[in-house]
Parts: sequence; structure tokens; C-alpha cells
Amino acid sequence: MKNKLINTLRRFLPFLGVIVALAIHLLIEDSDEHPEAEEAYYTWILYFFLATTFILGIVSTFVKKLKKGLEYSGAFWGGVGIVVAIIDIVIGKLALLPVLFFPKYDNILAQFFEGYEIILKCIWHSTKLLVTGFLYGAGFGFITGVLLGFNKKFNYWINPYIKLIGPIPATIWIPISLTIFPTTFGASVFIIALSVWFSVALMTSSAIQAVPKAYFEVSRTLGASSAFQIFRVGIPAAMPSIFLGVFYGIISAFLALMTAEMFGVKYGIGWYISWQKAMLVYSGVYAGIIVIAVYCMLILTLLFKLRDKILNWQKGTLKW
Repeated sequence: MKNKLINTLRRFLPFLGVIVALAIHLLIEDSDEHPEAEEAYYTWILYFFLATTFILGIVSTFVKKLKKGLEYSGAFWGGVGIVVAIIDIVIGKLALLPVLFFPKYDNILAQFFEGYEIILKCIWHSTKLLVTGFLYGAGFGFITGVLLGFNKKFNYWINPYIKLIGPIPATIWIPISLTIFPTTFGASVFIIALSVWFSVALMTSSAIQAVPKAYFEVSRTLGASSAFQIFRVGIPAAMPSIFLGVFYGIISAFLALMTAEMFGVKYGIGWYISWQKAMLVYSGVYAGIIVIAVYCMLILTLLFKLRDKILNWQKGTLKW
């Protein structure tokens, strides 16, 4: 009975966390130093999450999977509500930090509700850059890694150059790429692709070289061709490390994307942050940072789903 009550409490901890945040926001007035937003956006958001967390808590009683999920993560999300409330007190209520650089929640949320068109446009431009650069970088990186792993002559001639050029941060090449490519879009794609290429090539080649030689000897004994050994033995065995290179590559790609967009690209999340900073609108800067965080989380989640689907044969043995 006691464990049942504790588990029920855990499922409703996110709801209690939102109550704490809402109570502090409504009972304590905001500092007069902050400019007023047109609408009470933060209050709306809190009411939305209040209803959502309550409904989830009720529904979890009947849905086993949701029940287990909330019992495990409920304490964390309840803690998030407490952290949000503390930040609201420090910044919004007491204004203990400079108001210009630390705006209250309403002013940050106003950027999404009142300037959503420019934010969506920037997300679209960033997506085009990221996807194009990532596909080029991952594709060439995979091919380079396979050649390094299976071809000794290619490894002998090319590997020293990769060790020389690869560790150099891709953003260092921005001034050169801007002079080589006719458009800033092309230069930005090159920078992103370069940042992804090295991670994927390095992890792919290392993984292939680490595949036990016995695998190839057995396949050769059974009459496997060179192509079969590459595509049906070496690459599948190296896939976990290849995906690790892809994850490293996507993180490097985000860094390159933000930097490239701050150096001449019109529109994009990085450009938006730079633009808002130049106008001293730090509520827009934080809005851009939130967009980057959510965007990056969604991309990584999709990659994890793809990895789990491709590597389902390693389920239970591969830890990340």
C-alpha cells in the first residue's frame, strides 16, 4: 500500500512542480525594472502544462507504459518546475541580475508568439544548410573511412593528410571558403560538411580496422568475394562505431552551422541570434538558444531511433 502511494505521488510530481511555479509567478509581482510584455505568455504556458501534467497523471493510472515512464521520470520533471520557479524569482521577481541581459520569461516567450514568422524562416534556412552539409559530409566521410579501412595503398597516401587537416576546427576555414565559393550558402555547406566528414571518416576507418580478422577469413573460406566481405561483413560489424561518428559529426555540424551563419549568411538560427544581440534584444538571443536546444534534441532523437532500427540485432548489448 505504501509503495502504491509513493508511485502515485511520483506520477503527479510534474503536476506539483507546475503548481509551485504557477503559485510563485502569481503570488509574487514582477520587478518594475523589466519591461512589460503585451500578454501574459508565461502564465498561459504554465496553465497549459498544469492541465497537461494533471491529465497525464490520471491517464497513467490506466496506461501501463505511461505509468512506468512517469514513475521513473516524474521526480525529474517535478524538479524542473522548481528550477523554473527559482529562475523566475531571481530574474523576474527580484531582478538580481542585469535586466538588459537577463529578461523575464514573458519577454522571451513574446519572441515566439509575436515574431514566430522570422523564427520559422530562420529554422527553415538552418535546416537546408544543416541537411545539405551533413549529407555531403557523412557521405564523403563514410566513403573515405571505408577506403581507409580496406585499402592499404589509399591509407598509406591519404591518412597522413587526414591526420593533418582533420583535427583543425572547420570554422577556421571560413575566411578561405568565403573566397572560394561564389555564395555564402555554398561556403557554409562546405564548412558543415568538413566538420562532419572527419568524425565519420575517423570512426568508420577505425571500426573497420578493429573488426576481427577471423570474420574475413571465415567468409573468404566460404567463397565470399571482396565486395561481399566489405558490404556484408566489414561494414555491418563496424556500424555501431560508424553511428558514433555520425553523432559526433552532427554535434560538430551544429557548431559549424551556428558559426557559419554568424559570418555572412542571411537568415538562420545563428544569424537570428547575432542579429538580436546586435540590437541588444537579449530576449531574442535566449529565444534563439531555446530553438537551438530543442532543434538539436529532436535531431539527436531521430538519429537514435534510426540507430535502434538498424542495429536492432544488438538490442540489449549496446550501451549509449
